[in-house]
Amino acid sequence: MSTNSTKPEEKGFFEKVKETIEEFWDGTKNKAEDVKDAAEDTYEHLKDKIVSQKPVATKKATAVKKAISKKTADVAAKAKTAATEIKAKAETKAKAITANAKEVIFTVVLPMTFSLPLSAASMLTGMAILFV
Repeated sequence: MSTNSTKPEEKGFFEKVKETIEEFWDGTKNKAEDVKDAAEDTYEHLKDKIVSQKPVATKKATAVKKAISKKTADVAAKAKTAATEIKAKAETKAKAITANAKEVIFTVVLPMTFSLPLSAASMLTGMAILFV
């Protein structure tokens, strides 16, 4: 009989633990590489997506700026027109009031000065000159 055994050699406890740890390590290493690759792919995908959407956002912002500028100009033009109209109406009203005041002075105040005593007449005439 031969001294060589046909059975495989049995491993010791520490050798089994060492193999188990190596298997965990290799599995973890592979998983980490897979996660890293997936993260890089996701990053590239998001980067491409953002780059493709950036011009669209810029165009929209430009369009909004133009619309706001146009609305601002329209509002300014309307305000200017309204101010011009109000100024014209105020001038017309001021002229009417001035004409009315002159008419009152010449039709009411000046004829009264001739019928009043001299001191009152000079006082009213001075006031009439102020209004004219």
